[in-house]
Amino acid sequence: MRVSEYYSLNRNQGTLDFVDVDTVKDVPVYIDPSTIRHLSDDWGKECIQMLTTFFDSVLDAVRNGDKTRSDYLLGNLGEPNETHLGISKGVSAGRGFGKWMREEFASKLAQSQAAKSGLIEDLEDTAFFIDKVGKDVISDVTTNIIRGPLITYTQQMALAFDIPLIGGVDSGPVWNAQSLKWENGLTDLPLPDGKRLLLVPKAIVRRDLHLSQSDYYRNHLVPTLQAEEEADPRSKLVTVLKGGKRKVYKKEIDEKYGKTKPAVRRETLERPSVYRHFKENKSKVAPDVISHADLSVASDTPPPDYKALLQAVLDTPVGNADANKYHARVEALLTALFYPSLIMPEMEHEIHDGRKRIDITYTNNAKEGFFAFLVRHKVPVQYAFVECKNYGHEVNNPELDQLSSRFSPLRGKFGILACRSFKNKDRFLRRCRDTALDHRGFVVALDDADMSRLVDDVTSALNWTPPATPPKQPQVPPQVEDFPLLHERYKLLVS
Repeated sequence: MRVSEYYSLNRNQGTLDFVDVDTVKDVPVYIDPSTIRHLSDDWGKECIQMLTTFFDSVLDAVRNGDKTRSDYLLGNLGEPNETHLGISKGVSAGRGFGKWMREEFASKLAQSQAAKSGLIEDLEDTAFFIDKVGKDVISDVTTNIIRGPLITYTQQMALAFDIPLIGGVDSGPVWNAQSLKWENGLTDLPLPDGKRLLLVPKAIVRRDLHLSQSDYYRNHLVPTLQAEEEADPRSKLVTVLKGGKRKVYKKEIDEKYGKTKPAVRRETLERPSVYRHFKENKSKVAPDVISHADLSVASDTPPPDYKALLQAVLDTPVGNADANKYHARVEALLTALFYPSLIMPEMEHEIHDGRKRIDITYTNNAKEGFFAFLVRHKVPVQYAFVECKNYGHEVNNPELDQLSSRFSPLRGKFGILACRSFKNKDRFLRRCRDTALDHRGFVVALDDADMSRLVDDVTSALNWTPPATPPKQPQVPPQVEDFPLLHERYKLLVS
């Protein structure tokens, strides 16, 4: 039974920011530290600090031969069953994850030439250079290190969806990035069937690691070895083509050097610059966030039904009595539509020491499309704000001013005002333009008809197929993240 079913959330995976795991079985996705390293919000920065300080502490202890310290650091890593991620626990099965980390992992790390030479800098590097370490181990270790932020995230989601929190639950070891020590305490967590549950943002999980060994071997190490062989006049792997060009095929490289993990490690240690160049290139490109479609396949859940989500919004009775229902349904629709550009929705977010609240606050995680366009055009939008007005009367200046008063250069200066309809839509859009020209921020107003247009644009992009007859000019396929309507409204604000 999934979390959404167990707690009767009336939600499915597409409308939830966290992975809707089975409360008993595992979902075959993994936490990838590389995705966390590209988060720019406060939650992501806290996780990054924990990952960096912990692994630096481990490397220092191992390189200094401080076995007591390394045993303490690694021995507090347990098997994190409370996330229900992965399909097997690999090396932890039948022998204790903490014991394996403390003994075998530490020993291999201490003996590793890659660690001594500085090739191993981050946790992800160990998947390349340490035997028995793969995406499952990397995910489990990462879970342990960022357990504190995951507890905070779980509590935030629980409050948003009325998931019962049980007090006095053992937190498990929590890494303190300031004292560089593990801490234990009591906290509030969901306990389905009496077992701890940690919810994980779907934005930090993948089906494979961003630092892919197959990618490194195929696109970095093999071309280097080919170039070396082709430049060697004595090479027996070279085929001379017509015109005298010397060519070495990939299969010849595979046969001579091997493509197993030990073989790749051996050749990399002789050419450390190749791996460093690979890491440098990968660090410049944000990992692809797992898509709705991929997560649907991995978790065996249906993809988002945008039409049904829209219809729920449209069917909500107008008026204050159903304001909360409208708020929740708008959030469900926008969370599905805007993922993965906007993530981690927080409902009724308090600012100014609780004197003001924002209906919905999203973290901007966009790497392309409209919300990335805003960043490129110097619009502060670390967070995007949404105010929901289920009014049966006209939305006017006070509602516009209410949203713009939530803006700041640090939080962001872009928001969406969701409402049901306008008597004079053009007049209100001009008011939004006045707000922008007065440097009070950018407000996009969306009524029911606009919500329908957003859904149409997204479904059209998802269902787009190239024309049967190729056009004279190459066509660029529409992207889900483009949101043409938002572009149009933004241009009205700045024109």
